[in-house]
Amino acid sequence: MPLRGLDGAGGLAALRGLLARPLASYYLLLSSAGLLLLIGLTMVFSATSVKDYAEDGNASASVTKQAIFAVIGIGAFWVCQRLPASTYRSLGRPLLFTSIGLLLILNLLLAYARLSHQDSARIGPIEARLLWLFIGGIQVQPSELAKFALVLWGAHLIARKGAALGWWRELATPLFPVMGLLFVLVGYNDVGTMLCLLALVVGLLWAAGVRMRVFGALTVVGLLGVGLLIAVASLGAGSGEKGADNYRFARLVMFFNPPDPETCKLGDCLQFYQGRLAIEHGGWFGVGLGKGSLKWDWLPEAHNDFIFAIIAEELGVIGCAVVLALFAVLAYTGLRIARRVDDPFRRFAAAAVTTWLVSQAVINIGGVVGLLPITGLPLPFISDGGSALVVTLAGIGMLASFARAEPDAARALHARPPARWVRLLWAPLPPLPGRRRRPATPPAGRGSVPRSRERRHDDQAAPRGVRQDRSRGGTASERRR
Repeated sequence: MPLRGLDGAGGLAALRGLLARPLASYYLLLSSAGLLLLIGLTMVFSATSVKDYAEDGNASASVTKQAIFAVIGIGAFWVCQRLPASTYRSLGRPLLFTSIGLLLILNLLLAYARLSHQDSARIGPIEARLLWLFIGGIQVQPSELAKFALVLWGAHLIARKGAALGWWRELATPLFPVMGLLFVLVGYNDVGTMLCLLALVVGLLWAAGVRMRVFGALTVVGLLGVGLLIAVASLGAGSGEKGADNYRFARLVMFFNPPDPETCKLGDCLQFYQGRLAIEHGGWFGVGLGKGSLKWDWLPEAHNDFIFAIIAEELGVIGCAVVLALFAVLAYTGLRIARRVDDPFRRFAAAAVTTWLVSQAVINIGGVVGLLPITGLPLPFISDGGSALVVTLAGIGMLASFARAEPDAARALHARPPARWVRLLWAPLPPLPGRRRRPATPPAGRGSVPRSRERRHDDQAAPRGVRQDRSRGGTASERRR
């Protein structure tokens, strides 16, 4: 029986009407990202409060730190949604060079630390620890900055090349060499982030309409690169140690051949086992927010890589479905923005950012529930981590700027502009879309063409390029007649 006269068809019609509004993309983006951020802060507090209280008596230490980074990220969002596309184009190359420089410093310091048999290396105010650089007390993860830099630089490069992307040499210079360098610098220590970068590049090329043979070649090269990075873990890459078991290969074997749960309780597959136990313990509705038991130092990295398992335990299947639905809305909104904007740079950058965030969420959630190998990649908006949160919110701010620049949204904002103080404190008006030139209409008929202006079509017409002899023959007396 329909509820208050609203049946299924009416509900779909109302939904289509809401989505047809000019600023629907903008509000969908803000609502989905804001709800994910709120859920993230709540779950970070739930996952870390017990451990923080046991260590120093302050249950809100981790969530306070995450909230500070959230405020910084909201500031980055505010700045990024005010910037025009030309600014993003000009920022791509400096950000790329900066991220590559930071990655080189990180890898060189880590190589020095391994040679000297230390956990970290320090040169002056700079200290390197696995994936992080500490610069004067500020913790930075260069691989997170590399994602945003690759989005801006890659979108600008592809938009500039245009139809020339059909040639292999245009893709090979300089896109593929830079990609290879970033994949090596990032993937040596973090295969999960390298897979996210690979998905980002695939999103860029897909939005540009590159032929399928390019994706086939990228798949082959990517599989070979991942296999090589898995092999070098035996030499000390990532968190591995030279001469020890290859932890990356062990994760791959664990995915294809899951071990007996009885052997995982105290072994190397403890995280694998406890993550599934948390999902089983939660059931449909969960045990209640803050009432989970596996975060009591039973589940490794419960606040970061495996925070989705804590959501499953405390909020159940319903809570997991809400998180998945919000990521689905975010994916739909990002692709909707990429489809609606006119500027090729905006289209490519929106598709790349959407692919980056959604692929990272898929890799993280797939590893937790057992559909993908465990890679140690955090869940966007929700996992504990300052650099990742700030860069993610900056990417959302850029998407918000593009959503306001959609042709219908820009016309609506100019037709009814907000108050001046709103434009100063929130976002300026986007530029109006360029007017398309209409084909010139043929002139109105003016009757028949004069006989003197008709083109001669008989066999006496002089060929084009040959000048006719305009001299009159005969004598002067004959001409006077």
